[in-house]
Amino acid sequence: MASGRSITRHGSWPPRSLTSCSSLPLQGATPPEATHLQAVQARAGGLGAAAFSPEGAAAPAARRRRFRSLGLGMRLGQLLVAMFPIATCAYAASENGRFDVKNSDESASCKPVYLTLDTGHMDVAPLMADVLRRHQVRVTFFAANERTKTGDGSLGTHWAPWWKARAAEGHEFASHTFDHAYWRADAPGASGAPAQFRVRPSAGPSEGKEFTWTARQYCEEISRAGARLQDITGKKPLPLFRAPGGKTSPQLLDAARSCGYAHVGWSPAGFLGDELPSDKYPNAVLLNKALQGVRAGDVLVAHLGIWSRQDPWAPAVLEPLITGLQSQGFCFRTLREHPQYKAWIDEQPLALKNPTGK
Repeated sequence: MASGRSITRHGSWPPRSLTSCSSLPLQGATPPEATHLQAVQARAGGLGAAAFSPEGAAAPAARRRRFRSLGLGMRLGQLLVAMFPIATCAYAASENGRFDVKNSDESASCKPVYLTLDTGHMDVAPLMADVLRRHQVRVTFFAANERTKTGDGSLGTHWAPWWKARAAEGHEFASHTFDHAYWRADAPGASGAPAQFRVRPSAGPSEGKEFTWTARQYCEEISRAGARLQDITGKKPLPLFRAPGGKTSPQLLDAARSCGYAHVGWSPAGFLGDELPSDKYPNAVLLNKALQGVRAGDVLVAHLGIWSRQDPWAPAVLEPLITGLQSQGFCFRTLREHPQYKAWIDEQPLALKNPTGK
């Protein structure tokens, strides 16, 4: 769960300039190909039948029927030419054979934002999944094996089918450290010694205890959550991680990158406030703040249930937030498509580097 610390927004990404299906000449407008055919027909009509036959008006009835058939064929050809770009557009906008008007519009001119969801007590997870599915929104989940209201941990056996279903819907996954281990401080060591870190897990058998970990141990903690996600879903997680609370140091980030993981925080307006006390920050206030503050390119963060919030943020805010942003021209993308992380993801090997060097 996050503490409210955020990262600085790294610029913005304007809408992409792509050709839209809506630019096709539909609803009575004449495509260029059809205009050319009409011009040919007009010229032929102006010259008269004699232009096609030396017999002119005296051509036998069979010949006249042939010319009428030719005119019908040209009209059918005109219709097919006009329909071809429409059919092509419909095919390109389909996903698994299903035409999706919302997706075809979004791909042309949307302002992307990147909703990320960290694990929590999971009690609202099924409702949140329903909202995402209903509005065709894909997100990036950062998962740790946190204590839940139902089941044996958010990455336990009880919740495994839920994660598998999210993978089938096209969501992305990344590590939140397995035991939701908070970075507390860099641990001083001898000059030239490898970096070490004081950490405190908030889940698992060592919950609440403080340890000093090497960079290798911290990398193993990140990898452990990723391995569990892949085992459950059959989908390789992204080579990204989010430190619990967003708490890091430059040394910690360097250690994680050395074993193949880039850290993801969130944008200032992307802190959606679901961890804040609901008496001071009611849902209506949080929703209004997000709808006014979010900008294209922002990384947003919320959770699959917060223990301390009395008035649950989800799904009360999630659905109006999605529909409100969509009405402003925003669309939702996963971090696999984020300009800041895409190159990193593409560059990583199929197997992340083993921090032990083996």
